[in-house]
Amino acid sequence: MQHLLVFARHPELGRVKTRLAATIGPAAALEVYQELVQHTQQAATGLTGVAKTVWFAEPTSSPAAASAWPDFEQQGQPSGDLGQKMQAAFAAAFHQGATAAVIIGTDCPGLTTAHLAAAFHALAAHDLVLGPAADGGYYLLGMTRLHAELFQNKAWSTADVRAATLADAAHLGLRVVLLPTLRDIDTAEDLAAWRATEQ
Repeated sequence: MQHLLVFARHPELGRVKTRLAATIGPAAALEVYQELVQHTQQAATGLTGVAKTVWFAEPTSSPAAASAWPDFEQQGQPSGDLGQKMQAAFAAAFHQGATAAVIIGTDCPGLTTAHLAAAFHALAAHDLVLGPAADGGYYLLGMTRLHAELFQNKAWSTADVRAATLADAAHLGLRVVLLPTLRDIDTAEDLAAWRATEQ
């Protein structure tokens, strides 16, 4: 079974897109985040025959939160840095019998069902698939078994993450496929670039 893992936050004022909120305000940032989540859900919904789990960054008291992801198993992210959280999510998927697992966030409006399908297709003949983000990170990571080294000794949320991950993959001798480069929405500049493409 193939597994899709989504890292998300509950859409609550002041707790999402904080870098963006510093520029456009918390309310506007929340609206952007809700739009991004809806887009991510649409991309994931088009993917069939795949087990889907959403890993939430924090608990919520909102009864509507669970119903917002109706086709997804729901889990809470463990403590630790981003690498430790992602490693735990992959480990859980493989423990459940996944033959391939792909992880995404909710920050990439360019992500489509076709990208997700291409990622799983690539894993039929490769060890690793990575979707490069324009900021030097990645918007998607997939593998056929857990490679813990990919989550260790990384400066998360910096422009060095993708290069460091690919260097680890090369050191491990992994067969890697790169998807098209897309842009995450983290800053007002990112938001403006996205809106410009919608015109």
